[in-house]
Amino acid sequence: MPHSPLPPLPPPWHPRTWPDRSALLADRGRALEELRARSLGVHRVLLLWLLSLAAIIGWALLVLPLQQFEQGDPTGFVLGPIFALLGLASLAPPVVAIAVGVRRDRQIQQLLDAWLVLDSHPPTDARLRSPGLSLFWLLSSAGMCAIGLWASLAAVAGAEPTAHSEVALGTGTGLILWLTGLIGIAKAVRHYRWALRMLGPAAAGTPR
Repeated sequence: MPHSPLPPLPPPWHPRTWPDRSALLADRGRALEELRARSLGVHRVLLLWLLSLAAIIGWALLVLPLQQFEQGDPTGFVLGPIFALLGLASLAPPVVAIAVGVRRDRQIQQLLDAWLVLDSHPPTDARLRSPGLSLFWLLSSAGMCAIGLWASLAAVAGAEPTAHSEVALGTGTGLILWLTGLIGIAKAVRHYRWALRMLGPAAAGTPR
């Protein structure tokens, strides 16, 4: 699914760029609000989880041929390569989408900085902190990391010595969940540090 374009970089400040400061603040506020929603919106968390689920399905399909061979299923020689191809086809797109999303977050961060330094407007700037959304990202992602770690340890501890497919499925699923949570935690921490660096002076009432 193609992404809708991000707000453009602001033009260099010039008296003729905006007729007055009110027009500048209006454009600045709209751009910052859209960028904030693109970065920390709840839909971004749900999309990340959906991509993680798709990656888990792909990993399960990749492990299925190994499970068939362990069980001595003769159809594994025919269906195994098919399941492996389906697994790769299911695993690759979410991995690429997550990588693209991480790169897009860097672009959003650069645009936020560019629009933010144009001027100062405390009511608009205060909304950029988004402490509730940031905390939601942090707590939900920490829970995802915990579930992933538990899944990996449970797969290793509870599997029989010859059940290599079960171990591979459990540890792979746990690793995907753990990495998903780690991405969310890094995003929440990065936003918190950015808010302290960029919005701290505005909160203190000093001009940037």
